[in-house]
Amino acid sequence: MVRDITLGQYFPGKSLIHRLDPRVKIALTFVYIIFIFIASNFQSLFLMVALIFGILLLSGVPLMQYFKSLKAILFVVVFTSVLNLFYGGGHVVWSWGFVQITDGGISNAIFITIRIISLILFSSVLTFTTSPTELTDALERLMKPLKVLHVKVHEIAMMMTIALRFVPTLLEETDKIMSAQKARGADMESGGLMQRIHALIPILIPLFVSSFRRAYDLAMAMECRCYHGGEGRTKMRVLHATPRDAVAIVCTAVVCAAVVFCVVYFPAAIR
Repeated sequence: MVRDITLGQYFPGKSLIHRLDPRVKIALTFVYIIFIFIASNFQSLFLMVALIFGILLLSGVPLMQYFKSLKAILFVVVFTSVLNLFYGGGHVVWSWGFVQITDGGISNAIFITIRIISLILFSSVLTFTTSPTELTDALERLMKPLKVLHVKVHEIAMMMTIALRFVPTLLEETDKIMSAQKARGADMESGGLMQRIHALIPILIPLFVSSFRRAYDLAMAMECRCYHGGEGRTKMRVLHATPRDAVAIVCTAVVCAAVVFCVVYFPAAIR
């Protein structure tokens, strides 16, 4: 299960999505998140799904990696879908006592499930096709106007990127600790809920110790290299927008305009 979590992983490549400006990718990710909630019927949702599948194919990342990113939140998706089955009007399809499932509830469950999956897939594209260094530079450039308010933009961007970068490292460390504990005879899969929580203590303690040790080593390494924040620092790679970025923005704008059209002229799916 731990190995299936792909949050924060980067897959090097030379695809069209990899070569987009990271600032554009972050901005388009926020735009997609906004419009996936604006989409309130299946016509508009179909456009957003078509957009994300087109981006998945252009990213060059194996589709299996995207499916792994979904496995980590499979419980949330299933729980949300089942919960939405009992909301919505319409014709009663199944009933048991006071519990009723209507065709409107089924429509709501399908709609919400597709929406959540689309959100996770689009967010995965950003981390899969953008290196931590590019994310740091892009976040710093996008938050640059906050410097007027004396916000330490560089430090904030650095902390966010380091946190994202160490997610795969901590997951790998967790997997090693779990394997070591199982080799010593630890049972983590049987028993009740409290027994399983108690079985996690031999994993959490060494994981916290390892995390603090890594943080201390990283801070020491940064101090030894005379790191003092973003003031006066130069960039090895300066971000520049290219025509392909303009094409990506135009294509996204066209899809968003089509979504607004569908929302205005077609009935909503969620009741």
